[in-house]
Amino acid sequence: MSPALAPKVFTPDYWDEACRHLMKKDRVMKRLIPQHGDVALQSRGDAFSTLARSIVGQQISVKAAQSVWERFAQLPRRMTAANVLKLKVDDMRGAGLSARKVEYLVDLALHFDSGTIQVAAWTDMDDEAIIAELTGIRGIGRWTAEMFLIFHLMRPNVLPLDDVGLINGISRNYFSGEAVSRSDAREVAVAWAPFCSVATWYIWRSLDPVPVEY
Repeated sequence: MSPALAPKVFTPDYWDEACRHLMKKDRVMKRLIPQHGDVALQSRGDAFSTLARSIVGQQISVKAAQSVWERFAQLPRRMTAANVLKLKVDDMRGAGLSARKVEYLVDLALHFDSGTIQVAAWTDMDDEAIIAELTGIRGIGRWTAEMFLIFHLMRPNVLPLDDVGLINGISRNYFSGEAVSRSDAREVAVAWAPFCSVATWYIWRSLDPVPVEY
């Protein structure tokens, strides 16, 4: 991809403030953040592409998801809802998509193309309202919606309690590897507010130093 076509990358403007807050309030964050201080959460692409990519990647490995996405992304001239609706099902299946994922992607495209999803309105909506809207689309559950809030909208205070990595990371960093319940995780996260997204991101880094991008 040429530099002119490369998607712009954004880092949230609250990141430095969040890091200072977390290091002051939480002993684990005080240790973790300096270890990974040269990287930060980044957002790229548009809302439709980000959600489409999350659907493509469901229940398959990161490597397989990347391969399928690259083949699928070559089908439309540009990755837009209107262009996806023009694609032939056989071509989408040929890119490696299951019949169900094809249905999900078409439903996503219909929501965007019809105006049911108004991206501009999200600015004035709280996190739960956006989650409710997104989970009304087939193939998007709460976890996917929360990942979208963190990685695309860069909302600062999302706590994805359904995320295995977050629960495992809390177990390892706060409970010496003992099993952790959702209520345990909530208690730990009290000190993180109002920057739970940032703390979650550093918990993920403690398990895998290489940042995931959506």
